[in-house]
Amino acid sequence: MPRVGALIAILLWGISFVATKAALRELTPIALISVRFILGTAVLFVLLAAKRVSPIPPRDAIPQLAIMGFIGIFVHQMLQAHGIALTSAVNAGWLIGLTPIWSAFLAGLFLRERFTARKIAGFVIGFAGAVLVITRGEPVFLPSTAGDLLILASTLNWAIYTIVGHPTIRRLGALRATGGSMFLGTLMLVPAFVARGGWRELSGVSAAGWGSILFLGIGCSAFGYFLWYGALEQIDASRVAVLLYLEPLVTLIAAVLLLGERITIITAAGGLLVFAGVLVVQRESA
Repeated sequence: MPRVGALIAILLWGISFVATKAALRELTPIALISVRFILGTAVLFVLLAAKRVSPIPPRDAIPQLAIMGFIGIFVHQMLQAHGIALTSAVNAGWLIGLTPIWSAFLAGLFLRERFTARKIAGFVIGFAGAVLVITRGEPVFLPSTAGDLLILASTLNWAIYTIVGHPTIRRLGALRATGGSMFLGTLMLVPAFVARGGWRELSGVSAAGWGSILFLGIGCSAFGYFLWYGALEQIDASRVAVLLYLEPLVTLIAAVLLLGERITIITAAGGLLVFAGVLVVQRESA
């Protein structure tokens, strides 16, 4: 089921903020994301070979895949990795919860997706919950660090990526589109990795660091992107994007279990609103 796949991707990505923060203690952002997506691309190519699907896309699809790779891999990961290096994993997770607002707006503008009053209500409820979680009940919300600003920029960037990739995903299929765009996006990362001698950093990475890298590369990059694309292949972009409201909650749970964070009443209230918003929109799309 596509929604189940999208939910699994959300679980992986929610935990990814904690894993990224841990890995960045041992690697620079460019080294981490380069190795992560080299691994992710390799896994996707193995899956393509297992399904006997050619990894080489149609020639006329290459420009679109390159755009997807630039927006969704190169730009997005540069924003997120550098942002997480400057802020907390929990803050990053909360901010990502705003992505569906951008996705809903862009889907209505460019994909002409229909929005009923019930769906709009679900987005408003979910947005209210996300804001409550992000602000922790404070009357004013302003990003307090450069890292927060970079993560905020990545939310708009991801929404653009979701909309731009939609037609190509449906044309080529989730696995082939994911493999092609990730391969081209990874190629864009390689020059910076080589110029900075990123390979030198790998020799000093601990076992825990490699665990984070493998989780990010295989789980979050390969399977996360593939499952997300698989959902987009079959469901409207706005209906898939609303599931991103759950990502801050996944990050919260991971932070509690792995970083010892505490859950406040305000955060719990915001989380309930997030769940309510997701439920309203998903029932509308059923």
